[in-house]
Amino acid sequence: MSDLFKDLKEKVQQQNPKIVFPEGTDERILTAAARLAEENVLKPILVGNKEEITSRAKEMGVSLGDIELIDPKHYPEFDSLVASFVERRKGKATEEQARQILLDENYFGTMLVYTGKAHGLVSGAVHSTADTVRPALQIIKTKEGIKKTSGAFIIVKDEEKYVFADCAINIAPSSADLAESALVSAHTARVFGIDPRVALLSFSTKGSAKSAETEKVVEATELLSGMNPDFPFDGELQFDAAFVSSVAQKKAPSSPLKGEANVFIFPGLETGNIGYKMVQRLGGYEAIGPILQGLNMPVNDLSRGCNEEDVYKLALITAMQAL
Repeated sequence: MSDLFKDLKEKVQQQNPKIVFPEGTDERILTAAARLAEENVLKPILVGNKEEITSRAKEMGVSLGDIELIDPKHYPEFDSLVASFVERRKGKATEEQARQILLDENYFGTMLVYTGKAHGLVSGAVHSTADTVRPALQIIKTKEGIKKTSGAFIIVKDEEKYVFADCAINIAPSSADLAESALVSAHTARVFGIDPRVALLSFSTKGSAKSAETEKVVEATELLSGMNPDFPFDGELQFDAAFVSSVAQKKAPSSPLKGEANVFIFPGLETGNIGYKMVQRLGGYEAIGPILQGLNMPVNDLSRGCNEEDVYKLALITAMQAL
């Protein structure tokens, strides 16, 4: 385990927060939750049919120990959750509709976070990103001043740590979206011990090419400047001009980043998603996430191709965000 996650584990253990896992019967979730509980890192809550969860754990030889199991169909405070959901949706759901909606594990788990019965949620091993994000946006919502959530990855290898965003949520972000993503990604970086140096990426460096795509990044950089950020940033930059000092000296000699960026804002979901997977598969980096940024409370989405280690680490990240 990298030093990043050793540090996270140590910090999280001191608070022992509750993290809810809506996919309680999935074997990756079960093994990661059992490990987290056994190591007394945090308190997992598994959502689903208790008999099915218990039976699956027994088949796998996994001890559930003191892990809390909650079945939405038999939850004593279900009526209270329904009332809170109806109030939160402000006329967009009747009580009857709410009762049906909250039988969905992701909606139920998100309500546990919203009502303070858990500190964060990790889902996505079985469900799609939309299934995880939609309840979070409807119930937990974004922080004041943040219009959209975005998806960041922590990219780690040995002592190296970077943030890549947005690699998961917004397909064609506007200039305002990119500026907002840069701002919240810097905050994410600090949560995980990274002193942010933010690059807004493009296929052009400082006007070496002109198109609607490059102008979008130029405008995003100007908008970010107007937000008075307390970290160094620059754009539009090609990746090499953002990351390699010798290239930066030639392509962007006046850049405050000087080729030492560690937070990278991609101009669209295509480039972000492709970029992080190339670094992961070709470069041998760990890519942990996506971490949903800008929400009032932490909800994070796994890849359906995740393994137990991914679940374990994203749970640590979620717990750290909660703290």
